Amino acid sequence: MSLVRVREVDVVAARVLRVEFTDGLVRELDFAPCREGLFAPLHDDEVFHAVVVDPVAGTVSFPGGIDFDPDVLHGDAVAASPQQPVLVHQYRLEHSV
Repeated sequence: MSLVRVREVDVVAARVLRVEFTDGLVRELDFAPCREGLFAPLHDDEVFHAVVVDPVAGTVSFPGGIDFDPDVLHGDAVAASPQQPVLVHQYRLEHSV
């Protein structure tokens, strides 16, 4: 069984990311609650829009070393920090054969 990791990420609203995982799950996550300490830079539009997929960790990554556990983003684990993105919407991609 392989680990589920982030395949693609897109900004879809002010603090909302569309995150596609390697198992076909797509989650739209609102990062507005992530506002203090290490996560404070996410409220800067330039920082938030610079999000990328870290090819090694398989998760979303922002400038300044800000990243999130891909298992938490996928919904498989509970985060240690109370500052976590909130699920807005999720669905599965249908793969054509």
